[in-house]
Amino acid sequence: MKSGLRVRRLLLSAFAASVVLLLTGCWDRLEIEDRAIVLGISVDNAAPGAADKESEISHTAEGFPVPDVNMIRITVQIALPGKIPLGPGESGGGGRGSEQTVWVVGTEGHTVDDAIMNLQQQISGRLFFGHLRVIVVSADVASLGMQNINDYFHRNPEVRRMAWMMICKGSAEKLMRAAPELERVPALYLMSTMDNAVKLGKFPENYVGMYWSNSAKQGQEGYLPYVELKKEQNIEVKGMAYFKDDKLKGMTKPFQVAAYMSIKGMNPAGYRGVVKIGGDSEMVMIYATSRRSSIKVRIQDGEPIVNVAIFTEINLEEKINDQFTINDSASLTQIEKQDEKSLKLEVENLIREMQEKGADIFGFGEYVRAKKPGYWNARIGSKDRWQSAFKELRVEVEVNSKIRRIGMKAK
Repeated sequence: MKSGLRVRRLLLSAFAASVVLLLTGCWDRLEIEDRAIVLGISVDNAAPGAADKESEISHTAEGFPVPDVNMIRITVQIALPGKIPLGPGESGGGGRGSEQTVWVVGTEGHTVDDAIMNLQQQISGRLFFGHLRVIVVSADVASLGMQNINDYFHRNPEVRRMAWMMICKGSAEKLMRAAPELERVPALYLMSTMDNAVKLGKFPENYVGMYWSNSAKQGQEGYLPYVELKKEQNIEVKGMAYFKDDKLKGMTKPFQVAAYMSIKGMNPAGYRGVVKIGGDSEMVMIYATSRRSSIKVRIQDGEPIVNVAIFTEINLEEKINDQFTINDSASLTQIEKQDEKSLKLEVENLIREMQEKGADIFGFGEYVRAKKPGYWNARIGSKDRWQSAFKELRVEVEVNSKIRRIGMKAK
C-alpha cells in the first residue's frame, strides 16, 4: 500500500515538473513595442561639415580613431506600431498619409555601422532589420565603392537575402520620404515596384543575396536595378546599374534589360519593339512572349570563344498605320528576320559596352571556368585576370525568332 502511494507521489512530482517546464516563457523575448522595425534604408553622401556636428559615440579623439573615409548619411523608415495596414481593405491609397504609418529619420556617420550607432543613440527602441525590404544607395555613393555597405548588411544576420537593393539617380533619401498614391508604406511600394517588374518581365529577379553571390564569383560581376523618383512620387526602373570590383561603372538603358534577359534566357519577356518591314511607313509593334538561350564555350587557337544562341517567340501587337497589309507568310517571315537582326544588334552592343568597362555581368567567365577548367587554371585563375581577358573575349551571337500569334485581325 505504501509502495503504491510512493509511486503515485513520484508520478505527480514528475507531472508537476513537466508542467513547470512547459509554462516557462521565452527568456530572451523582446516585445514588438520595444523594437524600432526598419522597413527601408537609404545611403547618401553626407553634406559638407557633417563631421563637425557628429557626437563621439563610436569613436573618440584619442582612444578610438575616426575612420578615414568619406562620411555618409543614412535615412531609415521605421514602422509605427499599430499603423501598418494589415487587411486588404487598408492596403493602398495612402498617398500623403504615408507619414502616419512610418517615421522617417536620418543621421550621418563615417561608415554604415557608425551611422546606425549614431541613430540608435537617438531612438529608444532597438533598431531591428528583420523586416528590412529595400536598401537604396545613391549613384554618387555607389561610384565611390559599395564595399562598406555590402560588408555591413552581409554580416548582419537580421537582413533577409530576399530584400531589394537598388541604385537611384539623385538623392536616395527622397525615395525614403516619398509618398506614393498607391501605397501607404513607401518602402513596400518600392518593394512591390521591383516585384511586379520581375513578374512583368521588365527586370530580372535579382535580390540582394543574388547580387552578393554574383559579385563574389571569379567570372562574373554584380548588377542592381537603377531607379529614379519621378515628379508624381512614382518610381521608374531606368535600367541596370552594373559594377566592377564593387564600384559602379555605369547604367544601361531600359531596353538593354531586354537584351540582357535574352542572353540569359529569362522569362517572362516584357518589352515591346518596333520593326520596320518595308518603307518608312511600314512598321509594326511586336512583343516577345518567351525566350530560350544556350551559352556554349569552346577553345580555338588557344583562346576561348563564347557562342550565345537566342530563341524568342513573338506576338504581333499592332500596325503603326493601315497603308500596308500583312496577309501572307512572306510578310511574317520578313518581320521575324527583321526582329532577329534588331535583337542581335542590341545584344552585341550590350556585350561590347560591358567589355569596354570590363564588367562581365553575363557570367561568361563562370561558363569558361566550369566548362574549360584546364584553360581557366592555366591562363586565368583570378577575377582580376578575367576582367582583362573579358575585354578581348570573342562572343558569337545567333538569334532565331518565331511569330506565334498575330491577333484577331487577319491583315
